[in-house]
Amino acid sequence: MKAIVNISLKAGVLDSQGKAVHHALDALNFSGVNDVRVGKQIVLELHDTDAKHAKEQVTQMCESLLANTVIEDYEIEIMA
Repeated sequence: MKAIVNISLKAGVLDSQGKAVHHALDALNFSGVNDVRVGKQIVLELHDTDAKHAKEQVTQMCESLLANTVIEDYEIEIMA
């Protein structure tokens, strides 16, 4: 079983990486981009076969280590 965790900064938190990418895209004449937010993706291979239990475990991992829940949001996708 695989778990995919997408982590992004919460709305209202300054994304300096996103701003740098946006400016670089403008410099390369990609003018149709309104905003850029940069996040991270973590892919976990799990031994678990119960999707509900796997999601609970990954949620605990996010809350404890993977995401800084003060400034970041996360979404979990469990794939069988």
